[in-house]
Amino acid sequence: MPKRVLQGTVISDANEKTVVVRVERRFTHPLLKKVVRRSKKYHAHDDSNAVKVGDKVRIEECPPISKNKRWIVLSA
Repeated sequence: MPKRVLQGTVISDANEKTVVVRVERRFTHPLLKKVVRRSKKYHAHDDSNAVKVGDKVRIEECPPISKNKRWIVLSA
C-alpha cells in the first residue's frame, strides 16, 4: 500500500525538529451542494529545521516517531 502524501501550510515551528502543518480539504456538501472547507493539523518531523511558518510543504506518512508525529516533511 502506498504512503499517503498531503500538502499544507506550516502554522508552527516552535518545537525542535517538529512542524505543525494545516491541511485543508474541500468537498461539496451532499445536501446543500455548497463547497465546504475543512482543515486538520498534523505534526510532522523536520530533521533539518529548515521549514518556517507560512511555507507550503508536502508531508508523507511514516511509522510513529513520537506520541503525535506520524508524518515527515518531504519538500518545502
